[in-house]
Amino acid sequence: MDLAYVCEWEKKPKSNHCPSIPLVCAWSCRNLIAFTTDLRNEEEKDLTHMVHIIDTEHPWDVYSVNSGHTEVITCLEWDQSGSRLLSADADGHIKCWSMTDHLANSWENTVGSVVEGDPVVALSWLHNGVKLALHSGASNFGEKFSRVKFSPSLTLFGGKPMEGWIAVTISGLVTVSLLKPNGQVLTATESLCRLRCRVALADVAFTGGGNIVVATSDGSSTSPVQFYKVCVSVVNEKCKIDTEILPSLFMRCTTDPARKDKYPAITHLKFLARDMSEQVLLCASNQNNSIVECWSLRKEGLPVNNIFQQISPVVGDKQPMILKWRILSATNDLDRVSAVALPKLPISLTNTDLKVANDTKFFPGLGLALAFHDGSVHIVHRLSLQMMAVFYGSSSQRPVDEPALKRPRTTGPLVHFKAMQLSWTSLALAGVDSHGKLSMLRISPSMGHVLDMNMSLRHLLFLLEYCMVTGYDWWDILLHVQPSMVQNLVEKLHEEYMRQNAALQQVLSTRIVAMKASLCKLSSSTIARVCDYHAKLFLIAISCTLKSLLRPHFLNTPDKSPGDRLTEICSKITDVDIDKVMINLKTEEFVLEMTTLQSLQQLIQWVGDFVLYLLASLPNQVRPG
Repeated sequence: MDLAYVCEWEKKPKSNHCPSIPLVCAWSCRNLIAFTTDLRNEEEKDLTHMVHIIDTEHPWDVYSVNSGHTEVITCLEWDQSGSRLLSADADGHIKCWSMTDHLANSWENTVGSVVEGDPVVALSWLHNGVKLALHSGASNFGEKFSRVKFSPSLTLFGGKPMEGWIAVTISGLVTVSLLKPNGQVLTATESLCRLRCRVALADVAFTGGGNIVVATSDGSSTSPVQFYKVCVSVVNEKCKIDTEILPSLFMRCTTDPARKDKYPAITHLKFLARDMSEQVLLCASNQNNSIVECWSLRKEGLPVNNIFQQISPVVGDKQPMILKWRILSATNDLDRVSAVALPKLPISLTNTDLKVANDTKFFPGLGLALAFHDGSVHIVHRLSLQMMAVFYGSSSQRPVDEPALKRPRTTGPLVHFKAMQLSWTSLALAGVDSHGKLSMLRISPSMGHVLDMNMSLRHLLFLLEYCMVTGYDWWDILLHVQPSMVQNLVEKLHEEYMRQNAALQQVLSTRIVAMKASLCKLSSSTIARVCDYHAKLFLIAISCTLKSLLRPHFLNTPDKSPGDRLTEICSKITDVDIDKVMINLKTEEFVLEMTTLQSLQQLIQWVGDFVLYLLASLPNQVRPG
């Protein structure tokens, strides 16, 4: 794990620009990072709460949005497409930001909701029912990326997932806002339980059955961590919320006589994944130290007394089952934890897949990041909490046997990350420190283990295929591609693409061209191909536009679109005379509106000139001999 780059605020006076407390950031599947700072107005002595959005590939170009929040921003959350962003503040206001014309530097606040005067402590989009499981040892796409049966939080007519968000407030309220297709917002608010209490920490996860699980803590390690099941429905055009109490837990450090009262506060509460409500990560801290525990919810048999078994044999035959939290793992005493980042890569956690990952040293999705007040960052296994990698900041204290950093150490208060996020492939880590600077760290897929070239290529190829199938951005994978790997990666990617069926190839046709173009930029020997790939993407876009103009003469449901039918006919005709080709076409099969044709006359003329230019330049491309 090493430092890729650092974003500093040199253009603005440092006295006017300060990190907000608490500091939050979020990383989208498009590799856009949103994080917060506060801009101080010296004249009016107030703070403007800003949301900054950067493209990780061009971090020097930061787009800043005046959020309009009157209180400090407490939560940021991207949707699954990476085109919308939720922001919530300490006054109970939630705003939904959307891209304008698909531009990352143009955002507008479209809709929102409010729980007046009640700070939001947890925020999440509703689940859309799409869940994958990655199997690194499989051979084809169907086995590598299997679809897991998972129900959306709420569905419209026909089973389409309904969009919306859920938030938890500090007073123990849960609020749900649903976005209807007509733009209307349905909002409902309900108490998590009858006896409302203060909620200092909370997180949201989803179950395969379409329910929502909310975990809460009042911040004290002597109090139980409570869990609630939340069911959302629409009745008579109104949103309805039903809640149910689930089994709770006490952290093990509070029951250990050696550590009792040593860690008075719970500082971090996170589900290990949004779609994994059975595993939760807890961190308890004091002024100088922390301890981290991982818990799992399991079904266990309830022992029945022999007397009842004799009275009722049915009870003895079928043991009643209950849900109970069991601790999976725990760390020893650590330095004080300042931030936690969880993996988003949905790697399969079966024993077989974990063994394959361990044998091949493929660890993306298996590690979570812990940042400490001394400036260091540790990557630990998400289940065993064992150390996998470590990064030492400029102010952190290295062990004696570690080589010193080349850059000088800073004096004064230690700089540490206050907010962190892992990328969607877990190959990069972004952290915002106590000075408001954003640092980007690279995380090796093998966590520092030395691998041969073929195994390294296999790891990167697997993640590139994942991004190609899901449509996620692959910039963080390119951080680990060496120039000598480019040629082999492009060839292997093309081989895997050609093994797929025709329908899947058609879906992935533009993504693989774009991926090849970005890979070829990394090597001087392949950079000449980049222009060809971009030109091909441009021509594909024009071809799709022209094909979409054709309409069938009869409004039936043919097997192929008119554009595909025309392509098939032209490929079968060997005559090079365009007039003869046009004569043999059955024009009643294709209909084109004249007004549309006239509006695209210049584009069609340009395409024709470009094709003639390519044909004329072909003899120059032929090598002599």
